[in-house]
Amino acid sequence: MNRLVPFALTALLLAGCTAGAGGQEPPLREGGTGPFTLVTGRDTTGYLRPLLDRWNRSRPAERVTLLELPEAADEQRAQMVANLQARSDRYDVLGLDVVWTAEFADAGWIVPLERSMFPLDRFLPPVVDTAVYRGKLWAVPYTSNAGLLYYRKDLLAKEGLAPPRTWAELREQARALHEEYGVGGYAGQFLAYEGLTVNFAEAVQSAGGGPILSPDGTRVTMDAAGAKAGLDFLVGGLREGWIPKESLSYKEEESRLAFQEGRLAFARNWPPAYGPATQSEIAGKFAVTRLPGLDGPGSSTLGGTNLALSAFSKRQKSAAEFIRYFTGLENQRRVLTDGSFPPVWTELYDDPALIRRFPYLPVLKESILSARPRPVSANYDQVSLAIAGAVSGALTPPFEESSDDVVASLKGQLNEIIRAP
Repeated sequence: MNRLVPFALTALLLAGCTAGAGGQEPPLREGGTGPFTLVTGRDTTGYLRPLLDRWNRSRPAERVTLLELPEAADEQRAQMVANLQARSDRYDVLGLDVVWTAEFADAGWIVPLERSMFPLDRFLPPVVDTAVYRGKLWAVPYTSNAGLLYYRKDLLAKEGLAPPRTWAELREQARALHEEYGVGGYAGQFLAYEGLTVNFAEAVQSAGGGPILSPDGTRVTMDAAGAKAGLDFLVGGLREGWIPKESLSYKEEESRLAFQEGRLAFARNWPPAYGPATQSEIAGKFAVTRLPGLDGPGSSTLGGTNLALSAFSKRQKSAAEFIRYFTGLENQRRVLTDGSFPPVWTELYDDPALIRRFPYLPVLKESILSARPRPVSANYDQVSLAIAGAVSGALTPPFEESSDDVVASLKGQLNEIIRAP
């Protein structure tokens, strides 16, 4: 186990007592040791508690208690925000969606950390960027994520087809496999929630529409032509039927089940869906590749979880040491082998033994390195709601609103949100 030396701990806790990005002063907690909590989304694979037990066996006086929140990111955020707005000390270590960094830092709910305490140079660079806001490190990457295209390699082989690299190829293959084998063509996460924001952002950037907001979150930079192309890709699939209408109710779990039960030829999902599929009726019949785009391989949205330190924690010293331990190399290997979650250490993606066990690692590494973060904004929840609402309306039959009008209206909404005080 890596232990923080007293000087490093002092440096971190002093850093944690500086003002937040929004000018709010986090309360001084003078370090603090003892039992603490880790709050994060529901562990759907059961891998987390054994990892926590390893810490607890070696640190009985600093036991960590797992507090699980709902699976959906929107609900996790709502519960965390309610706790932090009340300045409660019940949460110590926060498992944050990578897109929440700016909001939580700006509100003064988390404290900045000392970069030198963590081997960030050995982490995937885009992942580290998700934990930085206005030049400060506000969290430590714990897991990464990038969308992948799951496909039925057995069906493609029967038709003599290579995995699709463009939207046109995906459309053609999805329609052909639907007609020939009676399976749904393609689906992602199209319910009106955070997952739809992710799917739309991927479509926009995969059509050359650029990021939706500028890196500092002060301007709407989404190119109208690229956004229209991305939206047309999704609307066209639903209108033509190669994207099944049932997918309008899909979140990650529903799309995972539809694919592994053999109801889809193609599905966009995160890497943790891979493990369950190997134990399903399509075991040995599927593979993954990068998401397709307008003219070639597309660009995924960068996902994952970062660990942050609550500004209201009374056990900041123990919690900080836990963050360093839990993001260490040994634990990161278990995050992959036991939980099937993408690690943040670059070298694990090049490990031959791990690649034999998880053959998607090289593709996943490419996807992460070419991925883009979701819009960075202290008002991200409003940004995401606006995007999901606008796109959901466009995807819902009878498709009365033109893509041009939807994109223009969305840009107007986003401009109002980012200009709000």
